[in-house]
Amino acid sequence: MSSSLKLYGLYDDDGILSDGARVLVGKGIKVNEVYSPFPIHGIERIVGVKWTRIAIAAFLYGLTGAVLSVVGLWYFMILDWPMDIGGKPNNYFVQNMAAFVPILFEFTVLCAAHGMALTYFIRNWTLPGVSAKNPHPRTTDDHFAIEIIPSDNSKFSKEDLEGILKETGTVEVFEK
Repeated sequence: MSSSLKLYGLYDDDGILSDGARVLVGKGIKVNEVYSPFPIHGIERIVGVKWTRIAIAAFLYGLTGAVLSVVGLWYFMILDWPMDIGGKPNNYFVQNMAAFVPILFEFTVLCAAHGMALTYFIRNWTLPGVSAKNPHPRTTDDHFAIEIIPSDNSKFSKEDLEGILKETGTVEVFEK
């Protein structure tokens, strides 16, 4: 059995896929990946997906945006071109801080959102010109797939895994 062989169970309903994943995991079968045209609530807990550090990345992108906006506002409004707006003092950044809060907030959110979008594209390799990794074209439309690598589940033969997949309510079982 080659290590590159992958078995796929194709489902036509997300509820059946979730129940099938519970059965597979309950029998000790490691599910490698789940392909779905939309997020399936709770599937990550069923198949044992590790929690990501994406929130830490979002915080760091936001912090970077906040620091850049503070430095930029200080340079533009205090050092480079001080402006008298409404009689407010323009010599000290702290005295003008209340006027800068909306700009600080918006730039923080802008940097966090753009950083997260770029991180998503790079992490999932969904850049322009890159072909999709989905095993079946219908997994982007109305079907769902579970990927199992037989070499990761050595106590089951390939035929056993195919039989168990068929028992879980698949529409089709195929290998790639």
